[in-house]
Amino acid sequence: QVQLVESGGGLVQPGGSLRLSCAASGSRFNINFMGWYRQAPGNQRELVAGITSGGSSNYADSVKGRFTISRDNVKNTLYLQMSSLKPEDTAVYYCYARANNTLRYWGQGTQVTVSS
Repeated sequence: QVQLVESGGGLVQPGGSLRLSCAASGSRFNINFMGWYRQAPGNQRELVAGITSGGSSNYADSVKGRFTISRDNVKNTLYLQMSSLKPEDTAVYYCYARANNTLRYWGQGTQVTVSS
């Protein structure tokens, strides 16, 4: 199965930057889509950014212009570059992958806290 391991979370000040990484193992799988979800206390889990196997990306309105999703197909790694961070970005961020158009995989989550 595909294993997803996130890293890069932590505590940052408002206006700061952070880059999340998600290392995916199981390269023999055909991963069609990868994305970053987040869940803040009291909120539903939401899609922050996603990227298809063809490189097409999309973002939640709340992060457009501030976050950038990318992937390295050689390293099998997904990234989320976060800039101009706001307190409302505070959440647990989860890496997600869909393989063979049916199989779903989730990372363990990494905490991002934006606070002074």
